[in-house]
Amino acid sequence: MGFDTDRFLTAVNDDLTCCICRDVLEDPVQSPCEHAFCRSCIMAWLVHETICPEDRLPLSRASLRSLSRYMQNDLNRLQIRCCNQPYGCDHVTDLEFISSHERSCEFQCLKCPNEQCAYFASRADVERHKRSCEKGKKQCEQGCGFLINTSYDPEHNCVQELRIALEILRSEITFKYEEQKKDFDLRLDLQRNHMIQKLDALQIQVDDLTAENSRMSSRIMDMELQHRQNIERLEHEHRKVTAHTTGSARYRSMFSFKDKWKESTV
Repeated sequence: MGFDTDRFLTAVNDDLTCCICRDVLEDPVQSPCEHAFCRSCIMAWLVHETICPEDRLPLSRASLRSLSRYMQNDLNRLQIRCCNQPYGCDHVTDLEFISSHERSCEFQCLKCPNEQCAYFASRADVERHKRSCEKGKKQCEQGCGFLINTSYDPEHNCVQELRIALEILRSEITFKYEEQKKDFDLRLDLQRNHMIQKLDALQIQVDDLTAENSRMSSRIMDMELQHRQNIERLEHEHRKVTAHTTGSARYRSMFSFKDKWKESTV
């Protein structure tokens, strides 16, 4: 909703009023088709609609933009009365400053902050009322430091209040301890499970390496056996060759001797 037109000192141009609520623009936005709205008004409209309420053209939240600089300047310069005028405030200011004033206006009507008190008056009167409000709280003057209701002061028992506070504190500490213990146990279990998984993975790697080592050892033994067999075969062939060579030499020597004997007898 916008600002009531009756709060302004002069008539407001229609371009500076919301196309939905017809009040003066508050937190304004503008559509691509140049129509201006209070942000809350157009957002509520677009919950169920997808068109501009003025010319029925397509419209979405994403297509909304800030009010043009010139329109915003004109809007900010409008002279407006404080909303607390009915309660005695005669303050008038530019529209851009009215929110700041109203947040601290002494004529603003407020409720007494004490929950059990229904007093309702201007800010200044409420501030004065709070000092003597029977529903208010004050600090115990007997030394316990608790805030107590003024009207219940005679019924206040410092020892009993301290015991109750101690029990509450003990319960809170116990609860926090149990929660921290649960959290610690949970983290410990997670770490334990993580370590077990890592150990299992390492054991699998060790088993694989052991099996691979066994296979390599077996291959080495087979290669050594084959190597020895090859050496023995070569040695056997070498002996055969040596024996054959020796026999041939003896045979040639024998025939050479016979030839020489024949020559000597002729």
